Amino acid sequence: MRLTLDKVASSTRNAGVGKNVVVGPEIPARAGQVVAVRVLDDKDRYNQLETPEGRMATVHRGDRIVGVLGSRRALRGYTGVVPDSVRPGDVLHLLNLGGVIGRCTSWAPEVGPPARVEVLGAVLSFPDPETRRGVPASITPGPVPLLDELPGLPPLVLVAGTCMHAGKTAAACRLVRAATDRGLRVAVAKVTGVALRRDSLEMLDHGAVSAVTFADAGLPSTCSGDAVAAARGCMAAAAVSEPDLLVVELGDGLLGDYGVDAILADPQVQSATSAVVLAANDPVAAWGGVQWLSRWNHATTVVTGPATDNLAGAQQIATQTGVAAHNARTDTARFVEVVLERVARPAVPLSWAGAQGATVGAT
Repeated sequence: MRLTLDKVASSTRNAGVGKNVVVGPEIPARAGQVVAVRVLDDKDRYNQLETPEGRMATVHRGDRIVGVLGSRRALRGYTGVVPDSVRPGDVLHLLNLGGVIGRCTSWAPEVGPPARVEVLGAVLSFPDPETRRGVPASITPGPVPLLDELPGLPPLVLVAGTCMHAGKTAAACRLVRAATDRGLRVAVAKVTGVALRRDSLEMLDHGAVSAVTFADAGLPSTCSGDAVAAARGCMAAAAVSEPDLLVVELGDGLLGDYGVDAILADPQVQSATSAVVLAANDPVAAWGGVQWLSRWNHATTVVTGPATDNLAGAQQIATQTGVAAHNARTDTARFVEVVLERVARPAVPLSWAGAQGATVGAT
């Protein structure tokens, strides 16, 4: 069956889906499979879909859209899974703004029930132009390979958070901008979460020379699949641009089902890390986050996020944890200085920066 779509979700970007597609009735019930659906509900909130170009488009009842099957487990969003089987006519749900589709099992009050979608079929690709035999399209494998071993990397800064909406991307963007202003080339990678280009595009807007996400490694979310191998692949791919600094954001929170703990526990990631930024919502979360990171042999370099929105919180954190606390938005200069001072310590190899004629710790 041929379909003309109203909107294409950014999660399908690896599959190169256009507005005109052919769909079939046989749908593999696997994460990453590209499916066409019809939207069944109008919503007045959480009613947008990110396009492959990064634009947010409002979704209306009756729209025919394409997304990918996947899972999500968001504290302040939707929780959902890929069903055991998927057939045309099944009713599933839009689980995120990037067009990840699954069966919703829970939602947060602030986003309300998810939009329901009717499955129309699997979007087909035609890898053999001679036979023109269609096969169900998938974003897996992606252009970024999964890796068992990390190659040599430039100095690496991990940005982690106590939960979603803790200020991780804001902190990463401030760091990227400030380092770029100092003449450094900065690459970024977002290695956990659910497929959405928004955060990586924002970091590019702040001056990053390249940005890679787990979706480029073929994962619609890191709730399933080998998150550690995908993270290694993303870091290696970001380093191809020969940056002086690599900023890696761990989406979601330290406690969760997105593979953050497995990545933090990876000895290769531990060895490659030069500095760790922790974004926290409150002082208790900051204290617990510092303890949790130390469990995985990561010493927190600086705490930021809403917990540091005023001096009272920042002072409490510094007193109770012994870690510097600076708000990335309102105390940007000091926040960046603490991070880059840590990166510039003699124990951290600076050969990449030296090749560019820049000093990472310069003020």
